[in-house]
Amino acid sequence: MTVSAEAFMTSVRDTVEDVAATQLPAVHAAADLIAASLADDGVVQAYGAGHSEGLAMEIAGRAGGLVPTNKIALRDVVVHGGEPPSVLLDKNLERDPQVAHRLYALAAPRPQDVFVVASQSGINGSVVELALLVKARGHDLIAVTSVAHTRQVPPRHPSGKRLADLADVVLDNGAPYGDAVLPLASAGGAVCAISSITGTLLAQLVVAEVVRRIQTAGQVPPVYLSANVPGGDEHNQTLESRYAGRIRRTA
Repeated sequence: MTVSAEAFMTSVRDTVEDVAATQLPAVHAAADLIAASLADDGVVQAYGAGHSEGLAMEIAGRAGGLVPTNKIALRDVVVHGGEPPSVLLDKNLERDPQVAHRLYALAAPRPQDVFVVASQSGINGSVVELALLVKARGHDLIAVTSVAHTRQVPPRHPSGKRLADLADVVLDNGAPYGDAVLPLASAGGAVCAISSITGTLLAQLVVAEVVRRIQTAGQVPPVYLSANVPGGDEHNQTLESRYAGRIRRTA
């Protein structure tokens, strides 16, 4: 396949269509868990390391998204946990299972909170350890991962588990092994990763279904307005106040 914008668009279109055709049952299952959590005054706790942090950002704190959402990130150990900034220079930090315990403690989730954890490979220590903690504490867990990728790589966690092994619902982002979709025939490898695009699609599909469930129940969904439209700040601050201290934008 020739490397070009047109070739990438074709690959994106094909992968998006595949995700749409295969993942709707999992989307509905994930929406059921989140809607049940929100109905019980829960919060969606979203975590992703590396580029998977983009999925957590798609879930938590964006215009048109759900207000009762909290983004967990590796830098929380510095911003909220008081660790020196130098800890973030460790390129293997996301592979360290122990950091998951600090992240969980800093998030201080309530029992009814539901977790969304994203990882293309689903094998790194912080991701798997957090998933183990989440399940041990009785939370529901939704994973966003590449099934094709995670099946082809050995787990890095001492348990031998992958993220997908622990989740109540697995959303397959449809990305290939290695994430990039356009092969480089002469140099080896591939270019143009796709998991961010399909992960965003899955996140928004789930949000749409959660909102539909809330509306069907006769309630008004707690949804952000853009802070860059008139009245947005006031609208958002009113909704955020219901979750003061539980979502990082109000901590």
